[in-house]
Amino acid sequence: MLTKETNELLTHVGPGTPMGDLLRRYWIPALLDWELPEPDCAPVRLRLLGEDLVAFRNTSGQIGILDEYCPHRLTSLWLGRNEENGLRCVYHGWKFDISGQCVDQMNEPKQFAEKIKAKSYSALELGGVIWVYMGPISEKPAAPNFEWTRAATHQRSVTKVVEECNWLQALEGGIDTSHAPILHRALKENPAQPGIPINDVFVQGEAPTLEVDETEYGYRYYGIRRLGSDEQYARGYHYVMPWTQLRPAGRGVSNQTHGHHWVPIDDERCIVWNWYYTWEERLVSDGEAGLKASGNGYGEDINVENGFTSVRNRSNWWEIDRSVQKTETFSGIRGINTQDRAIQEMMGTIVDRSKEHLGPADKAIIVARKLLADAVKTVQDGGNPPGADSSYYNLRAIDTVLPSDVNWRDHLLPEMNPGR
Repeated sequence: MLTKETNELLTHVGPGTPMGDLLRRYWIPALLDWELPEPDCAPVRLRLLGEDLVAFRNTSGQIGILDEYCPHRLTSLWLGRNEENGLRCVYHGWKFDISGQCVDQMNEPKQFAEKIKAKSYSALELGGVIWVYMGPISEKPAAPNFEWTRAATHQRSVTKVVEECNWLQALEGGIDTSHAPILHRALKENPAQPGIPINDVFVQGEAPTLEVDETEYGYRYYGIRRLGSDEQYARGYHYVMPWTQLRPAGRGVSNQTHGHHWVPIDDERCIVWNWYYTWEERLVSDGEAGLKASGNGYGEDINVENGFTSVRNRSNWWEIDRSVQKTETFSGIRGINTQDRAIQEMMGTIVDRSKEHLGPADKAIIVARKLLADAVKTVQDGGNPPGADSSYYNLRAIDTVLPSDVNWRDHLLPEMNPGR
């Protein structure tokens, strides 16, 4: 468990908070590139780390990320006109370029635009995603370079969805390996209610023994499950500071890695980014069927027009079906990641970790909390936090079944960082 003070330290992310200062030292996935599809298209509102922002693509195709509120009279620039390489406020006609510099003031007979600058943040496009850096310019790290961001469009799939709880409990739910074959278990085969089949080694294996290897970027961690008397199921993941998990694609899929980023909107909501990629010719196993199985399909599962909110949510109790729970799936909730969101949101917006009772199966969560708390202190002392450099560039997640007398590390580690 954590003290209430440490819980507050790790969960509050607004401007000037210790955790907020840490998280602003990383590139943040903010928008899918198709949300700003063309030059001079409509601007987009977004909220990150407790800050209201507006994004626009100017006439030259460059991305601007500004404070949403015009520095003149503080109305929303989202209402503005995106024209001639600037975003113009419709209230009094003040216009701002992508750096936030005011370049025109329609209502002023004697302009002083050169003295006015809106808050702005650096942006770049990688992997079909627009990323934002919100920290000190002098400390800006290299561009994010996960292997999935380097994959071609036909080799990757990226989606996002709002989760109605604090980012840390969403992250902790994701890096927790012991719950997966329980919460996500399918009791019988039914394409309409997908889950982990009861004959899968993930379900058949015993409760896992967890091991964690701390690294420059965060840690590698492993769930090792005995399979009868002569086999073991070894499943290797990566946690990349501060909000990223890489996980295996599942048994029988050896050419993919899947993963998530859990990015705070504010203290009580986050965006869950879901991505899949292959390093071979084409991503084939996580198309429409894969999105539906996970609960991340646009339209059926995620309401894009309503800000990427989940169709099944707390207001409708995630559409839990008790008859399905009795006979078809362990949870009765459709969609693997929807099940995760239900569990995490039902804890409340910010869970009180001082009331927890953790065990050995929670080792990955315990270590992540310590790394985050230590990284806060590192930044406060003027240092660079882990995971802001190039050490995560070539990571992959892997799982395998091996004889029980074989050293699983010899098999997993070479494939988890192939060094390409």
